[in-house]
Amino acid sequence: MDTQKLLLQLNWRYAVKKFDPQRQIDLATWQVLEQALVLSPSSYGLQPWRFVVITSPEIKAQLPAISWNQRQPADCSHMVVLTAKEQLDEAYIDQHVQQTADARGVLPAALAGYRRMLLSAIAQSESHLDWNSRQVYLALGQLLTAAAILGVDACPLEGIQLDAYDKLLGLEALGYRSVVGCALGYRDPSDVDATKHKVRFATQQIIQRV
Repeated sequence: MDTQKLLLQLNWRYAVKKFDPQRQIDLATWQVLEQALVLSPSSYGLQPWRFVVITSPEIKAQLPAISWNQRQPADCSHMVVLTAKEQLDEAYIDQHVQQTADARGVLPAALAGYRRMLLSAIAQSESHLDWNSRQVYLALGQLLTAAAILGVDACPLEGIQLDAYDKLLGLEALGYRSVVGCALGYRDPSDVDATKHKVRFATQQIIQRV
């Protein structure tokens, strides 16, 4: 993708107010978006999250009532609930170290220093959920950018009732909590907000070069 195409797609992107419920994201495109989530950056590469993808019409129909009556979660093609792991422990660190060792063709013992650093980091964190929730927003940003590049519409949704989402999706039993939602699909032609000019501060107001 050339630089101008990238900027064109980022200007095209906006938080969709009304999705076309008849249009669905095709499987090949969705698989790319899932991989964009998988490839998201996180502190120490710990990936303290799960992404719940909702396509069931029955479940999506229940979402507006716990999303302050917003229609996007029901009308979109795919609703993603980005969740954070409540607690990081030694077992989770060991799993991550083992996976890293396997991927890089070394023994876990070779990563002993890395393991100690990770254990020290989680020991110093006052709230794993708070820290992990901030990592989730890195994944949200990557998802929004990837969707824009592929010409898929999206709407990030903080206006959801997190406890109700947790209950509906059975997250507490899994040790995860909802953080933010993201509805993806295609804008409805009647969405008048889609044609409005994007409003942003001037570059010189928000970029400082030193």
